[in-house]
Amino acid sequence: MSIQPLIMASDNIDFMIHGLFSYNVLGHEVWITTSHVCILIVMLLLIGFAFAANRTFAKADALAAPSGFQNALELIIELLSKMVEGSMGNAAPRYFNYLGTIFLFILLSNISGLLGLRPPTADYGTTLPLAIITFCLIHFAQFKHNSLKSIWVDMCSPLPPWLPIWFPINLISECAVPVSLSLRLFANVLSGTVIMALVYGLLSTIAIAWPSVLHIYFDLFSGAIQTYVFTMLTMTYISQQLGDSK
Repeated sequence: MSIQPLIMASDNIDFMIHGLFSYNVLGHEVWITTSHVCILIVMLLLIGFAFAANRTFAKADALAAPSGFQNALELIIELLSKMVEGSMGNAAPRYFNYLGTIFLFILLSNISGLLGLRPPTADYGTTLPLAIITFCLIHFAQFKHNSLKSIWVDMCSPLPPWLPIWFPINLISECAVPVSLSLRLFANVLSGTVIMALVYGLLSTIAIAWPSVLHIYFDLFSGAIQTYVFTMLTMTYISQQLGDSK
């Protein structure tokens, strides 16, 4: 079997990362790529959604039954609220805004492939900052709700605090949290993006209708699962630091 057709088809593979324009910053060339544009589009969609939601609730009649867009908004808020309260208990109101924001951002980013965009979460430059923000919030909760002594004891566990042999290992484990969070989300979304690019590039002549099934799996199903996993792990890590204040 000749591989020449596959080699020729490989020229049509498009992973949707293109430099749009560049500019110099302190002598370094910085590129604005399609990933930046896709992030901007997702942000604008979320901002527009937020303004529309705020306007809807501002004009809502408290005595009338909700309908249409307001009904959908209340359903989304109720589902997110139940998810956060189920994991964080009484501490849920303090972290609901952040958790709800990253849930909607990651979900919309993951399913943006259905809009013809390259999912921003298929870029490690997107998932790593999300994980770092989460990492900072985890340790903010840790230092807020735990004494330095209890933190030291926990970092030396399972040995006594006066024998900190396990401290370096536990420290590495803590530092690995943002790496594992970001890589898990990035790798799963990127794999779907790469597979779809290969399908359209190598099988372009027969890629009619049936790739929609793959889009349903990679963009909707897998995208929703990865959104839930990232948010759930964030809630779990924060809850571990709350102690009795949870």
